[in-house]
Order: sequence, then C-alpha cells, then structure tokens
Amino acid sequence: MPERVELRLGRATLAGARRHGVTRFGALRYAQAPVGELRFAPPVAATLQGDVDATGVASIAPQLPSQLGKVLGTCDAPQSEDCLHVTVWTPDADAAQRPVVVWCHGGAWQSGGVLNWYDGQALARRGNVVVVGVSIRLGPLGWLMAEGGVANLGLLDLDLALQWVTQHIASFGGDPHRVTAMGQSAGGVNIAALLMRGGLPFQRAILQSAPLGRGFRSADAALSIGKTLLRAAGAADLQEARGLPVQALLRAQLAPEVTSAVRAQADGHGLFAPVLDGVTQPPSVTPLASGAARQVDVLVGWNRDEMRAFTAAGEPADDETQRRFAEPARQWAAQAALAGRRAWLYRFDGAPGMPFGACHGAELPFVFGTRDAFASAPMLQALAAADARRLTHALQGAWLDFVHGRPPGWAPSPHVHVFE
Repeated sequence: MPERVELRLGRATLAGARRHGVTRFGALRYAQAPVGELRFAPPVAATLQGDVDATGVASIAPQLPSQLGKVLGTCDAPQSEDCLHVTVWTPDADAAQRPVVVWCHGGAWQSGGVLNWYDGQALARRGNVVVVGVSIRLGPLGWLMAEGGVANLGLLDLDLALQWVTQHIASFGGDPHRVTAMGQSAGGVNIAALLMRGGLPFQRAILQSAPLGRGFRSADAALSIGKTLLRAAGAADLQEARGLPVQALLRAQLAPEVTSAVRAQADGHGLFAPVLDGVTQPPSVTPLASGAARQVDVLVGWNRDEMRAFTAAGEPADDETQRRFAEPARQWAAQAALAGRRAWLYRFDGAPGMPFGACHGAELPFVFGTRDAFASAPMLQALAAADARRLTHALQGAWLDFVHGRPPGWAPSPHVHVFE
C-alpha cells in the first residue's frame, strides 16, 4: 500500500502517495478549467487552496483514438475539458534542490496526456530528479485558429505550466534554475515554439523525434482549416462553438471537407500544428531560422525507422525520416554549438524483436522505464526482456546525465551516438 504524504503549498495542503521511494502528487491544477467562456480562451492561472487530494489520476484533454495505436498500443485515461493539470514525481519534498524534468508529450497535437506510458517514477528514483508531466489542450480546443480567436492555446497552456513549475517546484524538492524541458514529436516542436517566444523558464532541452523539418503553419492556412472545421462541427463562429458538445468538435476532425482542406494547403502538416500568427508566435520564421537553437544546451535525436509508424509495409520511408527528423536535428545541434551551447546528437536503432524497427515513439518505453505500460504495443511484440533492460539502462543513463549537466557519454555534435 502506498504511504500518504502531505505537503504544504501556499494556502493548500496536498495529499500525495509515496511508493517505491518516490512520492507522486497527481492532478495539480495550474489553470482554471477552460470551459464556458474560457473555451477557446488563453489559460487563466489557478491557485490551489485548502485540502487537495493529489493521489488521483489527472484527466487528459478530450481526444479521438491515436492513429499510432497500431504501433504504440492503447493507454486509456479519463478525458475532460478540465484537463489543465500537472503531475509531479519526487524522491522527496525537501530542500535538496534537485534537477527538474518537465515532460511535453507527443501526439500530433491531437492525442496524449499524462499517461501511464510516461510515469515519472523510474526516472525520479534512478536519477534523483523531480519529474513533472503536463497536460494541455489538444485538437480543436487547443490548436484551432479562427477569426476573433487566439492561436496556439495549447502552447500557452504549456508556457503557463512551466511558469507554475518555476514558482512551485522548490516545494517538491526541485531546483527552478535547473529545469530541462523534454519533449517527443509534437512535444519537441512545442519546446522549439517556446524558445521562439523567449523568456525561457528552462535551461536545457531534450528533443526526441521532433519533426522540425515541417516548419510551422502559416496563419492563412490555419484560418482556412479552422473555418472549415467549425462549419463541419455545426458552428458559424467561435461563440457558437463554445456551446457545442465537445464530441461535435472531435467528430469534425474526421469530416471529409476538413480532410480536403488540410490536403489543399499542401504544407506538409496534419490537421494541427503551431501557427505563425504574429502574436503568440512570430509571423514568418521557422524555429531553426529564428535562432531558437542557440538558447539552450540540447540533447537531440531521432529514431532510425521513424516513418515506419506512418507508412504501409514496403513503402520507402528513409528519405522522409532524414528530411523531417534527422537533418533538422543535425542543424539544431550545429546552430547550438556555433552559439557556444553544448549539443549532443543521438540515433535510436532499437533491437531485434521490434517488428516496426525503431519507429516513431519506439524509444519511449526505455526512456521512462515503463515497458509494462506498453504491454499492448505491437512495436515491442517480440522484444527480449534482456534487450529491454539494456536499452532502458542506456537511454535513461544518458538522459539523466544530461539533465544533471553532465556529458551523456559520447562526443558532442556533429558526432551521432547510436543506441542499438
């Protein structure tokens, strides 16, 4: 049975649960519920008060099933628009000032959240670090751009969550001046977008399989798609959309006219992506051209067979993996090094028994040490337990060295370290 642990945080008393040497504080609200008039509005900071039961599981943003279920398997969690929460794993809520890892999940800006896949217990225990998982708005609720609205709401959520970390993480045994933002896929792109905003609440970044080769979406393209999606959902404008059932907005993502509108843009993006709106993001730059790579030390890399998660068997995918993932990672590391930052590159090649090879997302079970949570993952169908342990030991060790400010165990960029 887990041990109950209480923590005083401002005007609140948090009740967390301690298990296997790590205390977990779940579903801590960092923003008010984005419902009613706050739907499609920037996040509003929340203050925790009174007795807070932090032993439960946070709701994730409303979403459709992930299109990567065929490789990742399934990971169910409660869904709610009231999803703006963080979950904290800490070895001890003391004054030790440990390094902090803030996890930014992937999912094409449409799926994901603080899931069992990303449980921070193993990282916190092995590395003596504080791990924070962040839930943000997804899909139309977080990334729709429409007339009279604000773009990139999910990014603003993430920004506010990082501000929460800066303000409160010392109470959980963390050091607000040693924060690493760690993101995979869309989460990595979100970190790049935060770097474009400036005023950084983190000092290091780990970018795992971030498709930076796509760049960001133009405001005109996003407005066109947003208008089509609202119409498909049954709303003429954002004010009408505030009154729609959330399922109407989710179903609209699958409407044929929305699919056609995305294809018509021919900009290499899916339905959602960060938007160069000129307000929450610059109007016309890419993260690489903006000098974002020059601001923090970075561990950046890709998986050898990224595109096998998306393409049919037998389709060529190597060129797309290079264009979307590998070359932008190399460019990012090179720009960081030119600016005097420390930069390391990696490639994850996986192991035998992985039928999709080292596809998109294949490194996640080993970074977090959550192989059991990926029990339904076809991508790990025949992986030997010994190989899983070996990869977990290697990836976690390198990631934690970087988080602590140490070299991860190989030469800096342009050298590429291969995990296999």
